[in-house]
Amino acid sequence: MEQNSAQLVSCIPRLRRYARALVGSRAEADDLVQDTLERGWSKLASCRLGSDMRPWMFGIMHNLYVDQLRKQVVATVELDEDTLVPSYNAPQMQGLEIRDMQAALTLLPVEQREILLLVALEEMTYEEISSTLSIPLGTVMSRLSRGRERLRLLMDGKTIPSRLKVVK
Repeated sequence: MEQNSAQLVSCIPRLRRYARALVGSRAEADDLVQDTLERGWSKLASCRLGSDMRPWMFGIMHNLYVDQLRKQVVATVELDEDTLVPSYNAPQMQGLEIRDMQAALTLLPVEQREILLLVALEEMTYEEISSTLSIPLGTVMSRLSRGRERLRLLMDGKTIPSRLKVVK
């Protein structure tokens, strides 16, 4: 039990980083981490002793985040050229590029954003992500591919084609 509690504590910095990237707001991220730790602590006995606790904790965070999204009213926003983040040629280019990347990430669908963040930020393998989010490996790979392409288009200032097809 003591080994598991030490592993749980060691997950906190990564959970905070992922939550902050996922929800954007520091306060909301702290709340999500707190809820995740509370749930993880209460279910600590169900975690296999000696196994890597990180995917298990990220799975808990994912489920809590999805539950929060379901409770929110979702507003759809039509994207056009005016809503894209303009590129700047200022001396602080790196800081602006990071801000642009954060803004572009928030425009991605949640399913794509969380996969991108787990791969790039948390350096999880596709198999770990599949296990963490309880989705097939092929789904991880396709969401990652679509997310990267959408992010590339957003960062290049291009419009994203609509997923809806016009049926006549």
